Parts: sequence; structure tokens; C-alpha cells
Amino acid sequence: MTQAEIKLCSLLLQEHFGEIVEKIGVHLIRTGSQPIRVIVHDTGTSLDQVKKALCVLIQHNLVIYQVHRRGIVEYEAQCSRVLRMLRYPRYIYTAKTLYNDTGELIVEELLLNGKMTMSALVKKVADRLTETMEDGKTMDYAEVSCTFVRLADTHFVQRCPLVHATENSDPGPPPPAPTLVINEKDMFLVPKLSLIGKGKRRRSSEDDATGEPKAKRPKHTTDNKEPIPDDGIYWQANLDRFHQHFRDQAIVSAVANRMDQTSSEIVRTMLRMSEVTTPSSAPFTQPLSSNEIFRSLPVGYNISKQVLDQYLTLLADDPLEFVGKSGDSGGGMYIINLHKALGSLATASLESVVQERFGSRCARIFRLVLQKKHLEQKQVEDFAMIPAKEAKDMLYKMLSENFISLQQEIPKTPDHAPSRTFYLYTVNILSAARMLLHRCYKSIANLIERRQFETKENKLDASEIQVDETIFLLESYIESTMKRQ
Repeated sequence: MTQAEIKLCSLLLQEHFGEIVEKIGVHLIRTGSQPIRVIVHDTGTSLDQVKKALCVLIQHNLVIYQVHRRGIVEYEAQCSRVLRMLRYPRYIYTAKTLYNDTGELIVEELLLNGKMTMSALVKKVADRLTETMEDGKTMDYAEVSCTFVRLADTHFVQRCPLVHATENSDPGPPPPAPTLVINEKDMFLVPKLSLIGKGKRRRSSEDDATGEPKAKRPKHTTDNKEPIPDDGIYWQANLDRFHQHFRDQAIVSAVANRMDQTSSEIVRTMLRMSEVTTPSSAPFTQPLSSNEIFRSLPVGYNISKQVLDQYLTLLADDPLEFVGKSGDSGGGMYIINLHKALGSLATASLESVVQERFGSRCARIFRLVLQKKHLEQKQVEDFAMIPAKEAKDMLYKMLSENFISLQQEIPKTPDHAPSRTFYLYTVNILSAARMLLHRCYKSIANLIERRQFETKENKLDASEIQVDETIFLLESYIESTMKRQ
């Protein structure tokens, strides 16, 4: 955990939850897993405030707990999950793009509240949508429920783990902390609810809709409340599924830029066919036959089977290797190499930064070293057609900022004299991606601080979202690489 990440977590926690939650959250990020009494002592915060702060953090999946053998419960912050709060606007906008205003508000409410039951969520969203409608119009609960089911079917929302059934039935003393479990088969299973009703508008503070003063309204008894039909079944946003969607969109965009719109639409179709069957962390999609891809192309996309096969062959032969051929049955079996695609996208981000930071000549050298793997300084001068002094200065600039590295020294003589030694330059993409990711964290922290200083909302929000897009690509590539090692 770097200082830049801790600072960014601190800013995000303070902005979303306030000073007390930020204090407890950052303390756990710095110190690791701790019991509640140590947190109270080290932070100088009252026990009641620590408990409330931990409840907020657990509700939003920012802290997890674990019961040790002696019955002591320790709490541990999830720094990576705290950093995901940067992406909340992007999650919400994606839901709006895919599922209109209803989907947008469903995801927004889940992110704002951490966890909610379906019934409470449907009613809250219906009320909010009714508020925005013209007088006399209301949003039906059934319509909101339908959108919720679609989000669950495509795995954008998922069930939260439940308390183990044996704990509820055990007559003995309760455990120090509940054990939460979830059956993978039930993770996206929507309970069958008959939610009947429409959204309601908020009344004014003084009068109700009929104009009757507040003081004259009769009091209603609340003793006979109806039982909640889905009590105990809570839902949360599935951030991994959103990340999978972001990755797929980036791959489609890269194919469109490199080739043409038809190629990108074919790749989009393959990704859409694989989005639920392929885990988000998988290096490849499931193999798809040419016949299956042809049948799944969007309605009205008029290309023949022969043209599709030509495009698939072209994609499979492309040097970037986004698409690969894995067999010949069914007209040919094809996969999308997700790991290589992420590597290409991360490399493109690095090239872009080098171009902006050092200029086009440095970018030419950077791409050359990437392509050739290992180059000696004299080879860089010859291949890039740049004078020796300039090439040396540019290599040193990129070396000093860790965009390129010295792979090894090959001596011509046993004495290892610098004048008689070959120095081979290379690009370690994983190392450079980590360095750039660290800088992105620092940049976003600076942007947030500047925005807070300016006290003008939405002034720099676009910049924060833009930097986070680079963070997402780099994190995805690093995570994919580490899983393969």
C-alpha cells in the first residue's frame, strides 16, 4: 500500500462519509487487521463512534471481519474497494446507458446505501422516478421490478451473503460475529415478489396533497405492519461485472480504431455471448463457433456468412492477437484473448503518456524498444534515425522515470569496463504500468484536493473520471498478469 493510495482513500472516505469514518478507515488501512478495543485506543475515538463507523464501512463492503480462535473479532479495511468509489459515477452512467433512468437509479441507490432489499429498492426508485414525472403520472412498481430482474439476469446486481442457517437455529449462545455464506447458484436468483403499487410524491412540510394542514391530519397506527416479503435478502452492485463491461467496451473501441466498424461489431457480439459464461478474471472467453457468432449478430446487420468468416480470419491473423482460432468445428472455433487485449491497451496508455510527456521522438524510441524487446544504444540510434547525443538524452530521460529499464550488461572484456560493455535497454510493461498507476493515484488525489479548494462542484470531475479510466486499464492488466504467474 503506497502513500498515494492511502491519501486517496482518506480523501474518498472523508468526502463520502465524513471525518470519523475516514479516521477509522484510514487507521485500518495503515495498520491492517485489528480488534475493536485496539481501534478505540489507537484512534482516541469513543467505543460508540467506532462501532457506528465500522457499521457504515461494513455496510458498504469497505471493511471485512474475521473471528479468531479465541473468539476475538478483527476488522480489516479493503483498500481496493475504497478506491472503487472513484468509479461510482461511471457505474451509474453505465446503468443509465444500458437500462435507462430506472437502471441508473437502481444502481445509484445500491451504491449510496451499500445493501438493500429488492422491495425497499423498488419502492424507493419508483418514488424518485414519480417525483420527476409530470403531475398525474406515476411509476409502477412492476416496471421497476422488471428492470431490476434484467440487471440481475445480466449479473450487474447480486445477492449479499446471508447468515448461516445453523446459526439461527442453534439454541446456544450466539457467536462473536455471524458467519455469512452464499450459494453461487442463488447469487443472481430474484425472489418472486408481487409488488403492487405506484411511486408516491413527497408531501410538502405543511400541507398534504389535498391542501389539508398538517396539524389536522389524523394519526395512523403503525402496529399492524405487513411483513416484508423478502426480509433478509439483500442486494448489492456487482462491481466485477461492471469492470468486465468496461474492459469489453475498451476492447471493442480498440478494434474499431485499428480495423473498422464491422470488425468491432463482430468482437462486440462475441463478448456479449461470453459475458455471463466467462468469469471476469478469465484470460480467454469460451470458444464460440462461426455459426453461433453468425446467428447472434444484431438484427439488421446484413453481412453474409462468407464475409463473417473472412473477417474472423482477418481478426485471428492480426498481430495484436485479440481474436484467436481454437478449432475447426462449427465453421471454426474462435476465442478472444482477454489478457493480450488488456496488455495491448495498457501498452497504448504507456505510449500515449510518453508521447505527451517527452514528445514524438521519445515515443518513437519507446515503440522501437517495445517492438525489438532488447536494444543497445547504438542500435536505437540507427533504427530510430536519431543523432547519438539526442538518443542518449532521450533514453536517459525515460530510464530515470522508469518507462524503460536496463535489462542486462554484457561485457566485452573480463574487467567490465563501461566503455567496453553493452547496455541493453528494454521495456518492462508490468513495472512501467505499476509506476504509471501510482502516478495516476497521485493525480486523482491532487484533483480532488484542488476541487475541494475551489469549492465548485463538477469543475474537475471530468478530469477525475478520465484519469480513473487509465487506472482501470492498468489495474486490469496488472491483475491479469499476476494471476497468470
